[in-house]
Amino acid sequence: MKHPNDTIFAQASGKGRSGVAVIRLSGPDVRNTLEILSGPLAQPRVAALRSFWSGDKDPTLLDRGLVLFFPAPKSFTGEDVGELHLHGSFAVIQAVFKALLKLGLRPAEPGEFTRRAFDFGKLDLTEVEGLADLLAAQTESQRVLALNQMGGALSEIYESWRGQLVSALAQLEAEIDFADEELPDGLSLRVMEIIETLQSEMVAHLSDRHRGERLRDGVSVVILGPPNVGKSSLLNSLAQRDVAIVSDQSGTTRDIIEVHLDLTGIAVNIADTAGLRRAKGDIELEGVRRAIKRAEQADIRIYLDSPENEGAEKLATAFALEIRDTDLRVMNKSDLLSNCPGDCAPSPSDTLLLSVKTGDGMEKFLSLLTERVQDLCGSDVGVALTRARHRHAVEASRAALDRFLKGKTDDVGLRAEDIRIALRSLGRIVGRVDVEEVLGLIFSEFCIGK
Repeated sequence: MKHPNDTIFAQASGKGRSGVAVIRLSGPDVRNTLEILSGPLAQPRVAALRSFWSGDKDPTLLDRGLVLFFPAPKSFTGEDVGELHLHGSFAVIQAVFKALLKLGLRPAEPGEFTRRAFDFGKLDLTEVEGLADLLAAQTESQRVLALNQMGGALSEIYESWRGQLVSALAQLEAEIDFADEELPDGLSLRVMEIIETLQSEMVAHLSDRHRGERLRDGVSVVILGPPNVGKSSLLNSLAQRDVAIVSDQSGTTRDIIEVHLDLTGIAVNIADTAGLRRAKGDIELEGVRRAIKRAEQADIRIYLDSPENEGAEKLATAFALEIRDTDLRVMNKSDLLSNCPGDCAPSPSDTLLLSVKTGDGMEKFLSLLTERVQDLCGSDVGVALTRARHRHAVEASRAALDRFLKGKTDDVGLRAEDIRIALRSLGRIVGRVDVEEVLGLIFSEFCIGK
């Protein structure tokens, strides 16, 4: 980021020709800039129709539109913020940009408005991440999850935990630093109760089967099977367009081809992979290796088979894959079963019969796949861990509290360090670690030195 005292501007609306474009400004010189461009300002947060001028000694008319002014600190960034609502042509936008540059403003860097909102305490890190997720949301569950996080749902949990840890640490610090003073009885027991409750809450928070990450990033589904069983045809059918080459020649798919679907509001990433068999050549060998790697990482595996093959179990065993409860066994080319010779492999009772060619069984297949996806993600979006960063920090905090509870030393100073570690770990999630909070609570709660 450049100098934080600069006044910055950027187009806040989408790029390209549009009916209306919004140019946002933030910084100490916003008021003066708006008055030069459009004359005296209306009341704060009230849109006013204005003519916009170039600001030169001999000003020229740039456009007519709306201007809004949001004085600090009641703005998105916490600074003075202005918005120009203009006609959305390239020529108008560039003319206004040119005028702003001449007035000494500079273009904002990516994310700089949000960074300033964080620096001025308008958003914490989880809310910043929630805003980024909301801008990228493509499904209903992603929208709801991001909106909850941006609104502070996660922050509320972590700030509550931090507050309790600060209180516990303050009581321990009081025992260490003011041992000769008159302190309330039972401080150590009270601290133990706080830590035990927090530790159990963190364990419950972490025991979510990565539901939030799946909702945010999408459930990973991979289609596995021998060559020529219809994996690419199934992918094309799900995508409702030709994304993978379909051919009678075996080994057509060498690399992973992925499509993104929306199943009942949940993002799902479905990957087509190379046919699993003894590879013929280095390229096919690499394709099989990638298929196995993706299968190991996937949330759901679709074992696709056809009447002439040996079944999902033998295929999984041959490539050291374990069939999970979330996996689906699917027998494609069911339209050929009536003509299948007597040596066709029998289908297990839990195998779904399907014909991608005729569409028979597709509705049931989609229903089963949707059930698997919903089981993994749950029906209620609610509040959930959405990023590995959050999970690692909560795990580190829980581990520190576990060490505190199991600590064998009677040295209060050493045991207090575990609470400090837990506090710093939580502070890293929201972007706040403040030692002064501990000192403030010591003197406010115990009135030491009165």
